[in-house]
Amino acid sequence: MSTRAVTLYALALGVIAIDQLTKVLAVNFLQGQPRIAIVGDFVGLTFLRNPGAAFGLGSGATWVFSVIAIAVFAVIVFISRKLASTWWAIGLGLLLGGLTGNLLDRFFRMPANGEVPQFMHGAVVDFIDLYFFVCNIADIAISGAAVLIAFLTLKGTSIDGREE
Repeated sequence: MSTRAVTLYALALGVIAIDQLTKVLAVNFLQGQPRIAIVGDFVGLTFLRNPGAAFGLGSGATWVFSVIAIAVFAVIVFISRKLASTWWAIGLGLLLGGLTGNLLDRFFRMPANGEVPQFMHGAVVDFIDLYFFVCNIADIAISGAAVLIAFLTLKGTSIDGREE
């Protein structure tokens, strides 16, 4: 396994660990509590179970997001064998960690309606309230990955490290 692949997987594991730890804390300390303001209305902590994608879109198709995440997971694992760019390793590590963190929620957490968890129908725990939306560590990692991957693509840096 290359150094870049080790970077990718180590970063992914770090994101997963921090994401899952903060979600456990959110479930234990924020569920059923009123919003905690950190910076007025702009940043705070609040507890939500989100069965959909960003902004709760597609809440009736939780399993679709699980299937997409599994496909992206497989593509990243396949691509990791060709990886020769540290920046791509970081971007893909953030993406893999973020999508896996949310995928674990969809596999094992309670649905938003409080029913018994069903495989691939769980709701993602969101708790970081940023005024316009509520997210989690996995979402932040995915967003960071999207920005970095878009930048690398526009710059012409390929996964194998070549500049085009």
